[in-house]
Amino acid sequence: MASGDLTRGRLGMTGIRSSEIAGVHGRRIWDSRGRPTVEAEVELRSGLLGRSIAPAGASTGSGEAVDRRDGPRDATAAFAGFDVTGAVGAVNGEISAALAGMDVADQTAIDATLVELDGTRDRSRLGGNAMIATSMAVAHAAAAAEDVPLWRHLCGSENGALPLPEIQIFGGGAHAGRRLDVQDFMCIAVGAETFGQALDWTAEVYRAAGELLADAGRLAGIADEGGWWPSFDDNEEALHWLIRAIERAGLEPGEQMAVSLDIAASEFGSNGRYTLACEGRALDTGEMIEKLEGWIARFPIVSIEDPLAEDDLQGLRTFTERVGHAVQVIGDDALVTNAKLVREAAAAGACNAVLVKPNQAGTLSETRAAFDAAAAADWGAVISARSGESEDVTVVHLAVGWGAKQLKVGSFARSERMAKWNEGLRIAESLPGGGELPPRASFPWGRR
Repeated sequence: MASGDLTRGRLGMTGIRSSEIAGVHGRRIWDSRGRPTVEAEVELRSGLLGRSIAPAGASTGSGEAVDRRDGPRDATAAFAGFDVTGAVGAVNGEISAALAGMDVADQTAIDATLVELDGTRDRSRLGGNAMIATSMAVAHAAAAAEDVPLWRHLCGSENGALPLPEIQIFGGGAHAGRRLDVQDFMCIAVGAETFGQALDWTAEVYRAAGELLADAGRLAGIADEGGWWPSFDDNEEALHWLIRAIERAGLEPGEQMAVSLDIAASEFGSNGRYTLACEGRALDTGEMIEKLEGWIARFPIVSIEDPLAEDDLQGLRTFTERVGHAVQVIGDDALVTNAKLVREAAAAGACNAVLVKPNQAGTLSETRAAFDAAAAADWGAVISARSGESEDVTVVHLAVGWGAKQLKVGSFARSERMAKWNEGLRIAESLPGGGELPPRASFPWGRR
């Protein structure tokens, strides 16, 4: 990647309108959980704009960029302390002043300015939310200056491609009142040929799952990311019901539709001990690995995210050694979209894929560095949204523009999720293959 360029291939600059930043405007808006978040608007001297919104996570890694919230976190504060007036003020004040006059085409220099201006390891002074909203808005403004969509700006001279969707059907963990220990029970349409077909199949599975739960009196509501909030007795029961939903949708488990899990083990495990609250027992690392291996043997599971806690690197290494030849082992909390951590994990043989969340890093340049580190290690990379989302569709454009093979934005319901899946359908119409998905052989499960 050339200095100052996030694109995969150089795109000619001839005919580009004025790309000098006039200023940055921040505003407080609302996310999908009804909490305040930051929107940044980058205005160019030409009058063109780029706009983006910061997402927010519920299950977070200890090393990720920190949102700036007003606090204190109690019932006496406005919005229980989650207000963002300080972060918005940083955008309108320090950030706008620092970026004024810079060339919007030089994303790397702009992001470096943001990092230097903040001056903290965890982005807590300006706020990770203020920084990522600004950084993504800069990319949108650069695309506007070229009069192209963001994905095309990021592709440069190369062709774009649609990623394989990873879509939540049942929610648990921090996304659903910890009704289940496992955070996400998801589907991946491993047999689909196009992005549109993958969405069609998943829509049928989602509908079938809801009908099954409702008929059995097991439907407790909707989780943060739009998946069904089930009333199950234990984690494994959710797997049985997910297979039933796939079959009820008329699809073949494993061949057409497979299962993906986000264990989010850091939420219930540390120091090699994992407390499964809904099962009433605690496991050590070895027992946790054996449990997951048992699920892999009995269910068509092709991908597992955060199978062990972020402080259990040896456990992640052991798990990857044992199943990584056929199953995608994704690191999230342990890697937090950090290029250095990705390289260290790859050298240790822990995980074979990384979850890429821009707000974990704080800027798009750092996000791209983590993505590139995964590619250098011959790892997979899954571009991901967060549980607290909005109508912002930047992650879809990143996945297409950077050539990511997978995209995870939550369930097949709720407008903040569907805005992203629908954007993928629009982009598909602009691509030569019409939304053709990566070949199955490019994933671990396709090489079994």
